[in-house]
Amino acid sequence: MACPKKKTSKSKRSMRRAEWKRQASFQAKKALSIGKSILTERAQGFYFPEADTEEEEE
Repeated sequence: MACPKKKTSKSKRSMRRAEWKRQASFQAKKALSIGKSILTERAQGFYFPEADTEEEEE
């Protein structure tokens, strides 16, 4: 028969949660930085459609 596993300690659980939150925080900072660079049009790795092409369609 299978035996139940031991309970995870609070410290291990909090360490895992802290790591998860740290990674989420890093991704949020990165996304914000990319968004700012797009808004200021300083981004080098993105393709921006020209504003003139949208006006020609109308």
